[in-house]
Amino acid sequence: MVLAVMIFPLIVSIINEVLNTIPQELKDASLSLGATRWETIKKVTIRKAGPGIIAATVLAISRAFGETIAVLMVCGNNPVVPHSVFDTGYPLPALIANNYGDMLSIPLYDSALMYAALLLFIIILLFNVISRIILTRLERKLVA
Repeated sequence: MVLAVMIFPLIVSIINEVLNTIPQELKDASLSLGATRWETIKKVTIRKAGPGIIAATVLAISRAFGETIAVLMVCGNNPVVPHSVFDTGYPLPALIANNYGDMLSIPLYDSALMYAALLLFIIILLFNVISRIILTRLERKLVA
């Protein structure tokens, strides 16, 4: 819930910018052809802004993946395997933030932290690549 509240302003801000980029002439053309205001919003505005809305959501979720401080405060910071969704956890950003300064004198622990950072980077990169593929397919579908 905390991460959702944190990323909500980012999503709203980007969606607002996307909606402002839709030409007024496009909306006026729809209205002049006899569409109601709701039909114009549904069929023209949302359809034209769809990829931007999805991109805003993906960007905000990617930011939430790497969020550290909120996760540290909320997740419980307990380094055990959770048995339920409601159990305390120890996500990768929290692992890196908690242990980076303390255990650098142990060579294998330093390597393990770097591997955790690489793993977090790969997860976020894969999420962004998959979402970019989906956005490209959506844009092609809307153009065709």
